[in-house]
Amino acid sequence: MSATLRRTEILTIIQNAKAPVSASLLAKNLQVSRQLIVGDVALLRAQGHDIIATARGYIIPALRNENRYLGKIACSHTPDATKAELYIIVDSGAVVVDVIVEHDIYGEISGQLNLQNRDEVDAFMDKVYHEEVKLLSELTQGVHLHTLACRDKTHFDLVCEQLSASGYLLDN
Repeated sequence: MSATLRRTEILTIIQNAKAPVSASLLAKNLQVSRQLIVGDVALLRAQGHDIIATARGYIIPALRNENRYLGKIACSHTPDATKAELYIIVDSGAVVVDVIVEHDIYGEISGQLNLQNRDEVDAFMDKVYHEEVKLLSELTQGVHLHTLACRDKTHFDLVCEQLSASGYLLDN
């Protein structure tokens, strides 16, 4: 299979997937190395394809094509409170699109999350615990931003009220 055909196939698989697709799974299906897949995805991104790498695999974000309200929240809490914070958001029907921190040296650092339900939050947190990685918020003593995808501004405000009542929103 030519490189061009392989990249077309990668794009088709990711576009048609109902869940994130890992580089390892793509490599197995296309009978190439994982590193070759990573390079192919980088080239697809350079060509303008909107492919996002999440902790669970590659996705093409549908959120950008939907009529949803995107809002940012500023939060602060310990790493132990992360799961509870994320549960509040997804239980309310919102999507946690990303996490953003402001680093002293690197400036803004973001990580794509796209968490929509408790199962996805659990998988994310399991990966954090089992792979013993640090959360981005640990770089900034717990201060971080999230982009949330909500039905509308009223829905966003309700999520903010729930987070504020739980003490997770950063005080003004």
